[in-house]
Amino acid sequence: MIRILITGMSGTGKSTLVEELAARGYKAVDLDCDKYSQWINVDPNSVLTPERGRDWVWREDRVQELLSTEDTDILFVSGCAENMKLFHGQFDQVILLSTSPEIITRRLASRTNNSFGKSSVQLAQVLGLQKTIEPLLRKVAGYEIDTRADLGQVVAEVLSIAVKDATS
Repeated sequence: MIRILITGMSGTGKSTLVEELAARGYKAVDLDCDKYSQWINVDPNSVLTPERGRDWVWREDRVQELLSTEDTDILFVSGCAENMKLFHGQFDQVILLSTSPEIITRRLASRTNNSFGKSSVQLAQVLGLQKTIEPLLRKVAGYEIDTRADLGQVVAEVLSIAVKDATS
């Protein structure tokens, strides 16, 4: 089974991409939900968290169970959490989605699947994290896709990467 992690900052299109992959019949799971992630309390002085004094992390037991289940040829998961580094070795590919701060701002303002990023404080935090966390994500990603492109084009790029891995 090929396991592909799709990561990136809030507003880069992870959830939208996973929804589209699932609609096309692929096993695609958004880890940025209560089933697979949770808020934890952290040092309120940390500047590398989405909210002051709180961090959004993966529920390690549930993510491990998902990654261990051999029920598909290709598994796409999306998310971005501090503890995702514990799972990097289990992914065949890591794909970073990125886009401009202007598009992130627009997407967060208009998102309907959750309210994170709508407040000015959260938006400022996301844009700050784009400068600090995104470069770290870029170092572990095998591919980077600019999501200013049409969704169909982004899906085609992701599937091309998956097919390359499946045939090699």
